[in-house]
Amino acid sequence: MNEHAEVAPAVRSILATARERGGGDERVAVDARSLPAALESAAADGRVPLVAEVKPTSPTTEGERRVDPAAVAREMVAGGAAAVSVLTEPDHFGGRPADLRAVREAVDVPVLRKDFLLREAQLDTVEADVVLLIARFLGDSLPDLLAAARDRGFQVLVETHTEGEVAAAVEAGADLVGVNNRDLAALEVDLGTFERVAPAAPGDLTLIAESGVTSPAEARRMRRAGADGLLVGSAVMDGEVAANTRRLATAEADT
Repeated sequence: MNEHAEVAPAVRSILATARERGGGDERVAVDARSLPAALESAAADGRVPLVAEVKPTSPTTEGERRVDPAAVAREMVAGGAAAVSVLTEPDHFGGRPADLRAVREAVDVPVLRKDFLLREAQLDTVEADVVLLIARFLGDSLPDLLAAARDRGFQVLVETHTEGEVAAAVEAGADLVGVNNRDLAALEVDLGTFERVAPAAPGDLTLIAESGVTSPAEARRMRRAGADGLLVGSAVMDGEVAANTRRLATAEADT
């Protein structure tokens, strides 16, 4: 697979630095909080099941938000987030493993590690409840890395963008699958991506719509299309975090 030829220059740069990053000194063992259970609990409570993302910056945003990750995560949970995602990629997203440690100590909901993980040693960098593996960049190594993550106690969210990648994720054994509405080839967002891809997923998967949701109407749109949860970053981080989270988390109550 030649992903260098298929993705935007910013993503090629992210992958290049990811290949150079090492992992932890010791193998981690995690007693994970259940993400599917947290999403189901939020839905049963009448909330949109949000995974709100602590996102200092990204290649598609301007500037960097200097925030206290633990304080921001507490605001997200106070606003109704079912889970929290934390960027740990340092060079392009301004993230740090230490941010995730602080967040996981500060909140009692599941915490997702958002990063570009390419080999097993990188799983041992920091404990999290869920780790993200991106099908597009792992190819044939996805099943082995997924199994290695589970051996450590992690839950695994496999990110996809196409029906073929969903099939590959299922074949690898994934039960948590994200569909990224952002095309990494052009960094453009199309909410129709989830709507097109979701029907290809087996009904027993937990499906998460990633990227692009900015309003309650869009949150409801993704839920109608079959999303069991929504991963939302900028729409929560831009402004008053608790209020932004609440606005999206209560979207279903507005119908």
